[in-house]
Amino acid sequence: MPISITTDEILETIRMVEAENLDIRTITMGISLRDCAHPDIKVTCQKIYDKITQKAENLVKVGEQIESEYGIPIINKRISVTPIAIVAEACEAENYVDIAFSLDQAAKEVGVNFIGGFSALVHKGMTKGDEKLIYSIPESLAQTERVCSSVNVASTKAGINMDAVKIMGQIIKRTAELTKEHDGLGCAKLVVFCNVPEDNPFMAGAFHGVGEPETVINVGVSGPGVVLNVVRKNPDAPFGVLASKIKETAFKITRMGELVGKEAAKRLNIPFGIVDLSLAPTPAIGDSVADILEAMGLEKCGTHGTTAALAMLNDAVKKGGAMASSYVGGLSGAFIPVSEDAGMINAVEAGALDINKLEAMTCVCSVGLDMIAVPGDTSAETISAIIADEAAIGMINKKTTAVRIIPVPGKNVGETVVFGGLLGYAPIMPVSRFGSEKFINRGGRIPAPIHALNN
Repeated sequence: MPISITTDEILETIRMVEAENLDIRTITMGISLRDCAHPDIKVTCQKIYDKITQKAENLVKVGEQIESEYGIPIINKRISVTPIAIVAEACEAENYVDIAFSLDQAAKEVGVNFIGGFSALVHKGMTKGDEKLIYSIPESLAQTERVCSSVNVASTKAGINMDAVKIMGQIIKRTAELTKEHDGLGCAKLVVFCNVPEDNPFMAGAFHGVGEPETVINVGVSGPGVVLNVVRKNPDAPFGVLASKIKETAFKITRMGELVGKEAAKRLNIPFGIVDLSLAPTPAIGDSVADILEAMGLEKCGTHGTTAALAMLNDAVKKGGAMASSYVGGLSGAFIPVSEDAGMINAVEAGALDINKLEAMTCVCSVGLDMIAVPGDTSAETISAIIADEAAIGMINKKTTAVRIIPVPGKNVGETVVFGGLLGYAPIMPVSRFGSEKFINRGGRIPAPIHALNN
């Protein structure tokens, strides 16, 4: 059934686009590569390249057409694929770097800015293919431009695979070292998950899950600027009233996202999947989740009350989106990436926000510790312990959490790293000076919580 849009809604959307930074953050085409498996890695690479370039041939063109016709900016056109650890496991090869090259070449050929799915799901253990994929990550991210990688190390049902957590600390350190000429930028394309969703359109964590169709279109919308305007227009409203206003706004944003997603799916002749209604900030002024929290009455994001404000915001966004669409999915909430949010950066620089407060905030919002720059000499074990803490929050609370952390080679607290574009810049944040080596070196698996037994 087509979505009915009124003239007033169209005019309101135009105002949101022009004055409040409303956009479609990404149209992401999911593509199954399960039929590309072959013992010869060269054959696998060629099949992967051929399938992606055939399926996504018109993705960018269709996105640009819709952008022009509807007047709604579509910032990114992206691709997600079946976790490569699954596809490549049949290959008789020592590593999967060649497959990363093929993914990168295919992405360049069709014109997308990122391709996600150089991924492994190891929350309960690792196969040989998973191990090869994980140890291929540093070189693959260092030598490609558009490939993104993710590894799921925990779930509410399985617990936390601490062996994988330990390895991922080492992988992140190695990735930073191999991209040190770009301040460890390779780590910005690598995320470690608990309870990873299979239909996430956002990078670096997007992949095409095994429960997904052959191809699908998933859309990620973003409207921090629109929500900020609503909060500023209601400076004295009680929280119940403010929550209703935010829900109304999220409803409108989600309707727009579903309209664009279904139109793209129709033109590409593939199914529409989900709309992810996450509030994804950018370094642009007025496009910040931190600014929304401060507009609620906080002097600075990170002060006492920040977690409560974020919880209310996240809940209102989800409720409004769920009313607007029956196909809400992905992550859907408020993102708090430090380097990509001008307000978050200001809060860190003012001393109001640190990594411990960010961890507390992740209990009530989308994803987790995102785009956090830390000193280059931070140990692999400390990074693993940070991942373990975040995975525990996700496991116990039955939610998705993740870590995208960048140990910036040669830099320390007080310095700043500039990534550019949507990745923005970040002050180097301190980590605890106390070690976690013995804890991480225990290995094994932290058991799933009792509420995992819910069948």
